[in-house]
Amino acid sequence: MQTTPEHPAAHAHRHPANRLARETSPYLLQHAHNPVDWYPWGSEAIERARREGRPLFVSIGYATCYWCHVMERESFEDEATARLLNDLYVPVKVDREQRPDIDDVFMSACQIYTRMTEGRASGGWPLSVFVDPETLKPFYVGTYFPPTAAYGRPSFSQLLESIDDAWKHRRPQVTAQANRIAELVTKELAHAPAPTALDASLAERAVEALLTYHDRHNGGFGGAPKFPQPVYLELLTGVAWDDPAVTACVATTLDRMASGGIFDQIGGGFHRYAVDAVWGVPHFEKMLYDNAQLAVLYARSAVRGMGAKPGEPGGGDSYHREIAERIAAYVLREMRDGDGTFFSAQDAEVDAKEGKSYVWRSNEVAEVVSDPSLQAMALRMYGFEGGTNFQDPHHPGEPASNVLVLEGRPEAVARGLGLEPAVFAERRRTIDAALLAARAKRKQPITDDKILTGWNGLMIAALAEVGERLKAQSLVDAAVRAADAIDRRMRAPDGTLFRAARGATAAIPAFLEDYAFLIRGRIALAKATKEAAHIARAEQLFDEGVRLFRDPRGGFFDSREGANELFVRGRSVTDGAIPGGNGTMLLNALDLLALTGQPRYRAELTRTFAGLSGIIAEEPVQATLATLALWRAAREAPETLPRGEAKDDGLVRVERVGEADPTSGAFRLRITIAAGFHINAHEPGDASLIGLTVALRGGGAIEVDYPAGEPYGQGLRVHRGTIELACRAKDRTASSRIEVTVQPCDDASCRRPRTIVVE
Repeated sequence: MQTTPEHPAAHAHRHPANRLARETSPYLLQHAHNPVDWYPWGSEAIERARREGRPLFVSIGYATCYWCHVMERESFEDEATARLLNDLYVPVKVDREQRPDIDDVFMSACQIYTRMTEGRASGGWPLSVFVDPETLKPFYVGTYFPPTAAYGRPSFSQLLESIDDAWKHRRPQVTAQANRIAELVTKELAHAPAPTALDASLAERAVEALLTYHDRHNGGFGGAPKFPQPVYLELLTGVAWDDPAVTACVATTLDRMASGGIFDQIGGGFHRYAVDAVWGVPHFEKMLYDNAQLAVLYARSAVRGMGAKPGEPGGGDSYHREIAERIAAYVLREMRDGDGTFFSAQDAEVDAKEGKSYVWRSNEVAEVVSDPSLQAMALRMYGFEGGTNFQDPHHPGEPASNVLVLEGRPEAVARGLGLEPAVFAERRRTIDAALLAARAKRKQPITDDKILTGWNGLMIAALAEVGERLKAQSLVDAAVRAADAIDRRMRAPDGTLFRAARGATAAIPAFLEDYAFLIRGRIALAKATKEAAHIARAEQLFDEGVRLFRDPRGGFFDSREGANELFVRGRSVTDGAIPGGNGTMLLNALDLLALTGQPRYRAELTRTFAGLSGIIAEEPVQATLATLALWRAAREAPETLPRGEAKDDGLVRVERVGEADPTSGAFRLRITIAAGFHINAHEPGDASLIGLTVALRGGGAIEVDYPAGEPYGQGLRVHRGTIELACRAKDRTASSRIEVTVQPCDDASCRRPRTIVVE
């Protein structure tokens, strides 16, 4: 694959090099010949902005970001727009993958600002942030802005001029807005609610919430665009793998993703996400961290057999084995550096056209697969008979084409073709080899060839576990080689880790996630190889991580003290596409306790659970891995969980209205919500939120007519004030009790979910 850092559409080198030419980040180098007078993030840019009284314009993205490329072509390569930026601002470029700390703060600001102004939090990249240089507080935040007014957004030039006018003529309002945004960002990233009791029921409620949001037909969670969300699947399988509803959820999700266009059917590996709800058309970039997490999930299912025989763990699943093996083969073929470490990502576009190297027209398939019977099989197998499924929305003049989509699990496709599975598999391999060889002759998307310690840790852990589970020693060996190379390549002079490297240059002090994921990799290697050296290295890294990132309140900061100039030192407990450091450290401590029996890991668990308990209780789905760690700790080290009753804050009251009908079991519940607050509806429209749920515990079943709720923001539904629910209890016993689970929120944040018992 092509590994040049320069994006081919952006760099004919029409302009002299700017300061970014001295950087190693592929993303920054893509902008090294823009007419914009870019600075990298640092004191030089900040001091100039302060000296000249200009705001900082901070543009954050990454090398394989499609819309980052679009905004570069439309705005940052445009001479007139560049003059506005250079004359009115001090422009700064940040690679979010090198500096997740900066990205986290400003992305939180974007989500808070859009929630304040649009009613629903949103974000994405490129991230466009206007910053007061004196305080480094953001006062206006957005994402992509077009060159002409569109999508309900002003043109980028209009925005630059209007913000300059506000900066010069309405500075008190600008400062007040910056202070308000910074206050809310600090509350979110340094949030430390009072400690509260934790028990395994919290994890059970998180599972129930995810199952409510599960797309039972297509798999996954929610609608379009649809992301794999592997941490959700890890929580489900970790807490309730043998539950039939969970088994069906995970099996459907893994099957539909594997057969969809989000999986590269001929080259292996997963794309970033699907733009539709059926996993058909992907956003074509490929990320190392997605493939690491998904490889593990498929390997675990391959051993337990969730896809082929839902509800019968232990049967084995050859299709999921194939997907795990093909992910590993893709990474080793296309994403590996010479020393065995792993590159970060591959781009979505070629020549400014998204998916150009991946999509096919039927005549192209016919040219490559010349045997008539194989040709017919290829067109039917990969969905061509149903017509085209891809039209580049940015180039409507281009002919429609096809993303290759397998029409179901292989055994079902074979049946449809009237072929024995072995015959189908052999012919499919022949077709795929021919198509892949032809695709390799096309111009390829760029590979972001920087090495990130944390992402390598995830892939090391994946190869070690996949190799162990599937009895593939070569994968374990590749993991060992990568881990040893990271130790050599990423060691700073003071003995700690660096975050990023490219070529011979390593830089940027490592973050919590780098330590957490590399520890995870060494633990996986210890389990796969049974070699004590990997445990010893994991223990060294854990101790070093505690020393560098420990928060006196409990848990861990995301960055080292004094590592940047920003107004808040973040402590994220939530997990997204990339797992969070705190949840991973909890799981690491549980593993190290099991492997070594050392009491210091029990002490670290106790300290961390105590410090994070309030956040875990408030956001059990968002704090996905911490909730999984809570579930494990309740079984493996229950003494580490905080005890005691959580205090009732009076935000929600539940009472039964009148007497139950003795014949039908019908009764009504009244829920009263405090003024200024709302609770999430039963189906709130977001899997990270806990919806209103009524359950009958201690015997019997219950039916509930849940009201839909009122709209809140974009796509969310909530209840305010007082509502009543019609319920019907069946087969109840003398010990039956009603449990009502709610999550109260205000317009700034959500409180901990709570379960209220109604006798």
